[in-house]
Amino acid sequence: MTSQNNLPAAAEEGFKDAAAYDTHRPNYPHEAVQKFLYKLVIAGQDEARVVEIASGTGKFTEVLAARPERYLVKAIEPHGPMREKLAQKDLKGVEVLDGKADEMPVDDEWGDACIAAQAFHWFATPEALKEIHRVLRPGAVFGMIWNVDDYNKPQSWPATTKWEQKLNDYILGFDDGLPRFRHQKWQEVFEQQPPANPVQAIRDTFADHLPRFSLPLGEDKVKWTMWLSEGALWARINTLSQIAVLKGEDREAAIKIFKNILQGDDVKRNEKGEIEVHGVTYFAWTDRI
Repeated sequence: MTSQNNLPAAAEEGFKDAAAYDTHRPNYPHEAVQKFLYKLVIAGQDEARVVEIASGTGKFTEVLAARPERYLVKAIEPHGPMREKLAQKDLKGVEVLDGKADEMPVDDEWGDACIAAQAFHWFATPEALKEIHRVLRPGAVFGMIWNVDDYNKPQSWPATTKWEQKLNDYILGFDDGLPRFRHQKWQEVFEQQPPANPVQAIRDTFADHLPRFSLPLGEDKVKWTMWLSEGALWARINTLSQIAVLKGEDREAAIKIFKNILQGDDVKRNEKGEIEVHGVTYFAWTDRI
């Protein structure tokens, strides 16, 4: 089931508390941002035009607005409360717009780069790729970036600690059928593009089936560590939409499991009682053909 803005209903409900999302979701490390923007060929490019899809409450939009390049940003967000939270920030150089990945109020070939931060897994579809291709100038780069906590990582990635792996196993057990980054399915939309051989291209031209983005995807990641109080860690986990929607006994059970996991012998705490939490900022990019 989807809501009227094409978001899955569970995501609409889970992200309803935009203020909590804005407060507790992690920020993007400077090193990762610099590497990412360099790969998008807009680091150091004054007044580059950036289309940001599913900008949410503006966690990454704020990073773009603070850059010395003075980017011109069209921030597209379909979720009402999140879009309102972003608009309230009144970020310099940022135009906040109501739109979706497959239907953006942006002129053809306007963008020097397109960015999806913490979001592309929600709309990794041929329709979205077609629209992203439309709003980018030829040769521009589409970049995707995610902050990935060890407790919410893909199953195949190693966790730094046993307790984070236990929490990861618990979260992986929630399967509502909706796409998450940890499922690692979002790459498939690129792999499903038709091959770029001349004969096939001629056949596909009139069917609009030409490949739109180059392969293989570029990929990189930056590791990070941070200290969070137990309350702040739970609040952060609670921004995951499938956890946020838990109610009654289900919520009480989740809190109990969380507290039990934090009794593990490898949970490292500082003098303030804060917990050492690990993760990576992962990013990928591809050229618009």
